[in-house]
Amino acid sequence: MASPRFTVLIPARLASSRLPEKPLADLGGRPMVVRCCERAQASGAQRVAVATDHPRIVEAVTRHGFEAVLTSAAHATGTDRLGEAAAALDLAPDDIVVNLQGDEPLIDPVLLARVAQRLAERPDAVMATVAHAIHARDVFLNPAVVKLVLDARGDAIWFSRAPLPWPRDAWAGAGSAWPEGLPALRHVGLYAYRRHFLPVYAGLPMPDCERFEALEQLRVLYHGHRIACVLVDQAPAAGVDTPADLARVRRQFDRPRQEE
Repeated sequence: MASPRFTVLIPARLASSRLPEKPLADLGGRPMVVRCCERAQASGAQRVAVATDHPRIVEAVTRHGFEAVLTSAAHATGTDRLGEAAAALDLAPDDIVVNLQGDEPLIDPVLLARVAQRLAERPDAVMATVAHAIHARDVFLNPAVVKLVLDARGDAIWFSRAPLPWPRDAWAGAGSAWPEGLPALRHVGLYAYRRHFLPVYAGLPMPDCERFEALEQLRVLYHGHRIACVLVDQAPAAGVDTPADLARVRRQFDRPRQEE
């Protein structure tokens, strides 16, 4: 199948409780959100745009030659912000929109293309996402790690912070060794959407399972929609949530200059 046409939208809010003004943090001479735009551009996307709630981010993005849309500051989720931006950009109903968070400046551009490709291959799915295998008990049991279970077609059946599927017999009694063949998968929060589904999603009632798990993607499954999945060999590079994360990523961007 030929590579699909897709747009990468990057939601970026100026406020951040753990890292103030995170999208504008300097990485090798450019703001973090601009570094995300560069990664998106390298994916082969036909269009890259930032959806933000603040004029300072618009100014930083456009100054470096990328497109930005000023959206409402009242959006409850990044998905809602994407919907407003997609409408403002006049994207066609069947366009594929890849959602790249504005704090992932080390994302592999190939992965953006792969999640768009997966959705293009599955006209019956409204979204696509990414997962990789878990091989460690502590990761599997960690509620901060979102797990998912797939069906025979590679579509998500369920997402949970609980360890799924549970190896009942292998871990009965004192058993603790990692069971060979356990199909444990860790969800990676990268999504591709069909443009027409964004306003549909915004209008779906929140189910109790989403409210308790605090996982927005459960709303999609609860209301009967399909989410296709791309399996990758390992976790993508981690994003930036804390000052320690920012220091780690800055070292990556400073390294080429140090080696010159």
